[in-house]
Amino acid sequence: MATRLKGLDVAESAICAALYAAVGYMIWLFLPITTPGIGIVRFWPSVVIPAAFAVLFGPLVGGLGAALGIFVSDMLIHGNPLLSLSAGVTSNFLGFFLIGYFSRRKVDWTKLISVSSLVIMIISLGSLVTVSYIVVPGWAVNGLNLFTTILVAAFMIAIVIGFLWPDWRSYQLGSMIGLGAGSIIIGLVVWAFSQVFYLPAAVGGGFQLPFYYALLETVWTFATEIPFLVLLGPPIVKACYRAFPSLKPVEERKSP
Repeated sequence: MATRLKGLDVAESAICAALYAAVGYMIWLFLPITTPGIGIVRFWPSVVIPAAFAVLFGPLVGGLGAALGIFVSDMLIHGNPLLSLSAGVTSNFLGFFLIGYFSRRKVDWTKLISVSSLVIMIISLGSLVTVSYIVVPGWAVNGLNLFTTILVAAFMIAIVIGFLWPDWRSYQLGSMIGLGAGSIIIGLVVWAFSQVFYLPAAVGGGFQLPFYYALLETVWTFATEIPFLVLLGPPIVKACYRAFPSLKPVEERKSP
């Protein structure tokens, strides 16, 4: 698969970035929700936009569009470029690059179940260890339990979709891996940033957060975004294929 950036890729990335930033900002205006008790990481269903671009136009387009789009929206919402470049831009580029990369790979059923199960197991185990051996507020325990439940539900949905529609197995796997990687980056970088700098007051503020906050941010990010990726991504991409058949992968265009 070629990953060299071309002129058309730049235009597609710019469109992706504009849509991602605009839709994300509008959602924030009506639903200014952040991680409960912590803040910073926003409720962000607009992730489905760069995911669709990554599938339709390739991993570089999805990654670059997401990175630029999140930076623009961050500047509109909290205005801290250093936090955006370190946490938002890096996580979005890697996450959506991976979604685009794996969506164009043939993935068998065993790999989908294995990788998805591993991601859920790691995050769920981290939640269990946190609530069992680390002193955390009651709201954090409840939040982790709720988000872990959402993770398991999203995993089951992804498996069902992969079983019923085999063509989307690669996309489901890419969503799990890409969002998992991006969520971990966000959790760790936001925590590390808070050890040195004050977090923006516009999204909750905070300084020198305890380390378990990194897990809370990771689980919140993954749990609140994966449902939109696994449920809305396939129908949006399929609608684009119907409207513009030339966007289909070459092997699908050749099939009867």
